[in-house]
Amino acid sequence: MIEQERELIRFMTEDDIKDVMDVERDAFSVPWDPAVFHNELTSNQFAHYLVYEYEERVIGYCGLWVVMDEAQITNIAIHSRFRGQKRGEKLLSFAMAFAKQLGAATLSLEVRVSNEVAQNLYRKLGFEPGGIRKNYYADNLEDALVMWVKLI
Repeated sequence: MIEQERELIRFMTEDDIKDVMDVERDAFSVPWDPAVFHNELTSNQFAHYLVYEYEERVIGYCGLWVVMDEAQITNIAIHSRFRGQKRGEKLLSFAMAFAKQLGAATLSLEVRVSNEVAQNLYRKLGFEPGGIRKNYYADNLEDALVMWVKLI
């Protein structure tokens, strides 16, 4: 894992779910239920979840699925109090390297078409637009932009 001063990126455990839910509620208008994280950690053989710790507190997380040579980010978030400090970039870069290490050749994700800040980060890391998922988000039926990056 990566550790600098008071920062650490490590694998999520079930003990982290409460703190991850604080980030989830801060970041998303329709947060996942804690049971979804529990299921991902205990029952989904394709799922890998990371947390970003700062001063021993979880301030972000990233989930990805790796199936054969394809990986997908299920969700990624940094608590709003800790954004704008390159932590999202560090977390996503780590997840990309981890997916590549597991044999993934490509990585995809969905992002709200209105979320230009996230799209700019993804483009910075090599992601390119790949299509639109119409009415993807349940809260307001906003479209999602699908973005892809080649890892190999």
